Amino acid sequence: MAKKSEKAEKQQSKKIEVEEPVKQEEAKKDPEQEETAKEAEAEEIEAPKKEPTAEEILAELQDRYLRLSAEYDNFRKRTLKEKIDLQKGANENLLEAILPVADDFDRAMLSVDEAKDIKAVKEGMKLISGKFNAFLSQQGVKEIEAVNKEFDTDLHEAITKIPAPSKKLKGKVVDVVQKGYFLNDKVLRFSKVVIGE
Repeated sequence: MAKKSEKAEKQQSKKIEVEEPVKQEEAKKDPEQEETAKEAEAEEIEAPKKEPTAEEILAELQDRYLRLSAEYDNFRKRTLKEKIDLQKGANENLLEAILPVADDFDRAMLSVDEAKDIKAVKEGMKLISGKFNAFLSQQGVKEIEAVNKEFDTDLHEAITKIPAPSKKLKGKVVDVVQKGYFLNDKVLRFSKVVIGE
């Protein structure tokens, strides 16, 4: 046991020898740090923060306003350009899709002059008409049914009135002068109609 206590005492004395120089250095540093902290506080007290004047605040606000205004103007121009480009692209796709129908019309017109069989010309025109109507329905365009229907100002535009051929047709559409169309359930063009009275 005596050996253990001697060892413990030796270790403690070594520990004290190592710790003393470290404590002395910390003691030297602390007064230096305290002095620098006091100097910094004194400088803050001597030089109080300068409050911005009304003119400086106004100038800063005007600068912010100008920058924000310019940024908004750039945003508006950029979105307008993107919108125009999008519309051009949409028209491009539509026109590209309609070109085959236009080609068919061109071929039909070339064959009309040389055709001797009128029945074949009629069949060709019906095929082209069917292809064109299929194209329209693919694009979401459909015809507004009007003949023998009640006159509806939301769908029809009255051109004229004529005496109704029968009592059932009074106030109804008797004839369609120009077809009307829906585009995805929105009226693309009103039907121009004749109403019976």
